[in-house]
Amino acid sequence: MTGHPSIPSLGPRPSGGRIRVLLADDHSVVREGIKAVLKKTAADILVVAEASNGTAALDLARRTEADIYVLDISMPSLNGLETMARLLHRDKKTKVIMLSMHDDRPTIEKALRAGARGYVIKESAAEDIAPALRAVHRGQRYLSPSASSVELADLIDASSGDLPMPSAGLTSKEREIIQLIAEGLGNKQVARKLGITENTVHVHRHNIAVKLDIHKQTDLVRYAVKERIVAL
Repeated sequence: MTGHPSIPSLGPRPSGGRIRVLLADDHSVVREGIKAVLKKTAADILVVAEASNGTAALDLARRTEADIYVLDISMPSLNGLETMARLLHRDKKTKVIMLSMHDDRPTIEKALRAGARGYVIKESAAEDIAPALRAVHRGQRYLSPSASSVELADLIDASSGDLPMPSAGLTSKEREIIQLIAEGLGNKQVARKLGITENTVHVHRHNIAVKLDIHKQTDLVRYAVKERIVAL
């Protein structure tokens, strides 16, 4: 699936010091819903750009001044965690809120360990998104109250110290290739999408198989789903 992000005017910072947001989610209904809620209830917040996948979000990030990035954790082309990793590599001070339908502790902790400043459950996004954006903009953390089984303080402790996200030693490119393979792309399609040779894809796939001890494509897809690299 490919996305065609809409790019509004990228002029000077909005008057009144409004919080500028780049929103990325592969479901247009989610993006439209969030924008409608913010327009109606949060005059201090402005969505300055939107994208339907992680690759498009990164492209927009290079051309758009945003204070906070709201990223769907499960996006095609490049998922939210990998998109966030690349944003943080560019600027460690980048503020990201992860948007997800998953409210389990392992997924939330994984997002925080990876660098997310906030985590909003999609089911309650209409109520949570504005408070989350304001809290993160002030330098605080935010976790949707609907994730009732998870204590934010415990998660902050668990994610402190810039601990690396478990990844079996996978490189950023290898995780990206795993996602594309799990989305059904063949080696030739992966090579074309990433701008590399098909032989390079073969090398990456060999390294992935060795690192994960996974040698069947069906097992690799299961791994990608389990690790939230891709969503079915």
